[in-house]
Amino acid sequence: MRKTRVILCVFVILSLVPFMVFAQGEKEDKTVATSVEKELVGDELVAAAQKEGTLTIYTPSSRHSKVGEWFEAKYGIKVEVTQLKDGEMIEKVSKEAKANLDAADVVFCQDGGRVYSELMDPGYVTSYTPVALRSVIPSKYQQPQVWDLCTKVVVYNSEKEGQNITNIWQLTEPEWRGRVQMKDPFGEGVNMNFLTMVTNEENSKKLADAYKNLYGKELKLTTKNAGYEWIKMFFENGLVLGKSDTTIAELIGAKGQPQQWIGLFTLNKLRTAEAKNLDLAASYNIEPFTGFYYPIYCFVPSNSRSPNAAKLFIEYALSEEGYAPFNQLGDYSPNPNLKNTEDSVSISEWDKMLIYEDPEWCAEARADVEEFVSSII
Repeated sequence: MRKTRVILCVFVILSLVPFMVFAQGEKEDKTVATSVEKELVGDELVAAAQKEGTLTIYTPSSRHSKVGEWFEAKYGIKVEVTQLKDGEMIEKVSKEAKANLDAADVVFCQDGGRVYSELMDPGYVTSYTPVALRSVIPSKYQQPQVWDLCTKVVVYNSEKEGQNITNIWQLTEPEWRGRVQMKDPFGEGVNMNFLTMVTNEENSKKLADAYKNLYGKELKLTTKNAGYEWIKMFFENGLVLGKSDTTIAELIGAKGQPQQWIGLFTLNKLRTAEAKNLDLAASYNIEPFTGFYYPIYCFVPSNSRSPNAAKLFIEYALSEEGYAPFNQLGDYSPNPNLKNTEDSVSISEWDKMLIYEDPEWCAEARADVEEFVSSII
């Protein structure tokens, strides 16, 4: 009898192992979709998506309406696209998921700090990477899955002079006092995320090293670390905060100015520079960073009624055809097979020059940075 009980206990424990491993994996990484069900691909995924029949998309871009039309014509799935701003999007998705309403099936959203804490952490959205692209897209863009990468770089008025900045600390010097602009970080989450990223251990060390390389001496801290110190000196040097990148680009690039101006804004504003008669040029290889780039993520909400159609659309959005309306200067697909048609600099090359947004760090540290920035403005 005793031997029988021992064997039974061992059997029960072994039978639970797969579920224990699954639960542990789910706890460790909330960004990766996990499922014990068979994953549909190819024709099976298409058939399942068509059976669901409808698809609702939330996005910050009006161009997804055109992509939705193409997708509907190709697969016969009725598509509805709703355009929303970042803050509105995150609040709407979280409320609808919490109430399990029949709402969005695919969500495209940015602002990693809020996305992580308000959508990912509570389990309101799931990251999905198409099976065929899991060995193609770099892993850093899969957890969570990125649909688009947007660059914000140091841009200067190029009418009379070329690039005068080689080290980011130069923007804190008296020569540039009051002649640098960026969008108010309290008006756009990705800008505040950038400042938050500057304060992490890796980037603050790079800033300390860059200071020593420029001035030949160690940085004397009056704040937590070199990241906070750079933010303080950057703002206190008369940084001009604008309401939109478009307006900032027009002010920076206006011709006939007696002194050169510099701005930190989206590179895509250079697409219209010639038509607006602006003199603008991007900076490259500033030590230790030339700006930052941030992701627009794609998710399947927990309350989706058409999860297979959602997966099929994400796969389409990451294809050459589905990404075509977005393949322009300043926007880059995480799919390395889709080369930017207007920029000779690839996203992998920009990655070496720009700070990339980590949603988990932004969620953890952004409140502290917001408080700090408020104290120095």
